[in-house]
Amino acid sequence: MTARSGRWIQQWDPEDQTFWNRTGERIARRNLLFSVLSEHIGFSVWTMWSVLVLFMGPEYGLTPADKFLLTSLVTLVGAVVRVPYTFAVAIFGGRNWTVISAALLLVPTVAAFAVMEPGTSFSTFLLVGLLAGIGGGNFASSMTNINAFFPLRKKGWALGLNAGGGNIGVPVIQLAALAIIGASGGPRVLLGIYIPLIVVAAVLAAWYMDNLASVKNDTGAAKDAAREAHTWIMSFLYIGTFGSFIGYSFAFGQVLQSQFDRTPLEAAYVTFIGPLLGSLIRPVGGSLADRYGGARITLWNFVAMGAATSVLIVASMRESLALFTVAFVVLFVLTGLGNGSTYKMIPGIFQAKAHALGLEGEAAAGYGRRLSGASMGLIGAVGALGGVGINLAFRQSFLSYGSGTGAFVAFLACYAVCFAVTWAVYLRRPAARPAGAAPATEEKPQLSYAEV
Repeated sequence: MTARSGRWIQQWDPEDQTFWNRTGERIARRNLLFSVLSEHIGFSVWTMWSVLVLFMGPEYGLTPADKFLLTSLVTLVGAVVRVPYTFAVAIFGGRNWTVISAALLLVPTVAAFAVMEPGTSFSTFLLVGLLAGIGGGNFASSMTNINAFFPLRKKGWALGLNAGGGNIGVPVIQLAALAIIGASGGPRVLLGIYIPLIVVAAVLAAWYMDNLASVKNDTGAAKDAAREAHTWIMSFLYIGTFGSFIGYSFAFGQVLQSQFDRTPLEAAYVTFIGPLLGSLIRPVGGSLADRYGGARITLWNFVAMGAATSVLIVASMRESLALFTVAFVVLFVLTGLGNGSTYKMIPGIFQAKAHALGLEGEAAAGYGRRLSGASMGLIGAVGALGGVGINLAFRQSFLSYGSGTGAFVAFLACYAVCFAVTWAVYLRRPAARPAGAAPATEEKPQLSYAEV
């Protein structure tokens, strides 16, 4: 039975099928819905500078390198704040922190509204851009919160939907920018639209979401997660998937403008397509991982990402805008698919390790929840740093070669390493035991993560 006091739920056991069918699923889905809304707007605020720079013509006095530096720093802040945002859920409660974090989005939005005009110094734009980075933290707190609401068998779908719905905030703000540019509006119109939406998201979270009393900060779990090799391995793989998604979301329009001389309106016509499809397919990645195993989906997804990147290199060298655009959109879709599959792997990995340690039932589930919840903030933060690397790589590539080709070569090498790591750690079967060899001891069973 669910014990509830105010907006706090005192007892929560989603692994109990009877409880889940009776009340748990309904409550979990309601919290998921409004978590997605808040995270969605958080992503829009975090990535708003990817479209604001499209408005910033020669009269603003910024070079392409300046713009890539600006978006790199915004991405960096969004990655760093994911760590404290992860632990904020246990300190304040999932509902309470969603309200607070949504309301905080007013700060960078109002600040950008105030300074967005020619004549503002580049250092001022950098400072205000840094404020927008807090929108990236909403993802970490939202994923940690929703992870606690759903049973293991539903986590791939729920986390994929939560993250995908949040990621859609990227193409939505790009679509809004397209409409405003097409109507000859300015960037302040775009910012003015988002200010009341932020207020609505905070109010709805306060009305309809819940706090789980069972979600507690466990500093020991955080330390254990930081010492766990799988946390850092998955962080690296998440750089390849989500880091690519968020990095390309910031950079796509600028690359079209700088390399193919697209106008702001021409760039805005296509920049939203990749993030939109990449966001929509993220729950599919989670569902496929639920069915076939996250490691398998992730492995072949990196193969496809490498193939798409190879096509981008060819298109960039041949200066083929049509081929470049299609390949970039395909790469976006693959980043979204990989986002869903990699996040599904996290709880599965720690659950598998629990069983390998001899734990069963609630003890195994508790071990898995403890370490997967603690590791998600670190993985999300490190993964988002991939977006910083992508924007810095584009900046250096344009400074050195006048195009993004050099950056794409580096990305191709990264995806190859991600493929190798996924196979070596999570899919390579343990070597067969020679005939007559002693069996593995009970105390140290060999781990197999092929099903995660």
